[in-house]
Amino acid sequence: MTSAEHGEGFVLAACAEMVFTDLPFLERVEKIRDFGLAVEIWGWPGKDLDALAATEARFTSMTGYVEGDLIDPDGADALLKTAEESIAAARRLGARTGVPNLNLHGTGLDDKGLPIKPIEHVTGAMWMAAEKTLARIAALGEREGVVFCLENLNLPVDHPGTPFALAEDTHALVAAVDSPHLRMNLDLYHAQIGEGNLIERVRESAPYLGEVQVADVPGRCEPFTGEIRYPAVAAALHDAGYRGVVGMEAFASGDSTVALERFREAFTLTAD
Repeated sequence: MTSAEHGEGFVLAACAEMVFTDLPFLERVEKIRDFGLAVEIWGWPGKDLDALAATEARFTSMTGYVEGDLIDPDGADALLKTAEESIAAARRLGARTGVPNLNLHGTGLDDKGLPIKPIEHVTGAMWMAAEKTLARIAALGEREGVVFCLENLNLPVDHPGTPFALAEDTHALVAAVDSPHLRMNLDLYHAQIGEGNLIERVRESAPYLGEVQVADVPGRCEPFTGEIRYPAVAAALHDAGYRGVVGMEAFASGDSTVALERFREAFTLTAD
């Protein structure tokens, strides 16, 4: 964690899938923990959840489903079923430090980040179906005492064909459901590529945020390697009242420890 001189700071986390990639996964988690940050992971199947929990790292985010989508009835049922399985996995992972938030996307993604069911044009009926599915997800979250976060993605570079990909889309869906158990994961790397205007987006999204993820553009590396002024974004988040998780979902441009240092610098607020 970090603190700010003019107020409580953010909870800083790093994605173990993307840093210290020359090490076994458990050692990556220990490296991030020893640096003083919380940890994020992607999918849980195939990971030794008990061994990860035994590190006593704080896990703040993990993928909250295995398959399914927001639109198709069968896909929605699969999403809910595997979301329940993910809740059980999250409880094992957070047995010592607290249950992580459960991340969702507009549709299931393959191992290259591409949608299982690409959609060229999202219709009004699809929007209505997505809202109903997310209301079911929110009800599940309320029943089980967990929070699901709907993440925005980008279409031009990483996730072409993904429905409800824009931050504007995820904001609209989360606001329509309006539940504390369904929040936005505002990924500013994706938002910069797809939409830009990050500070205004932060201000508009603040009431619905469950997490913020960051990487610089271009390259998807740590802050200070591209075009985004992350210290200004950090100040805007703080001014908007956000005190939650900021996760570095970014590759290291070089040394992973240096990448974590740059990330922490970008999100350590200083007095004016």
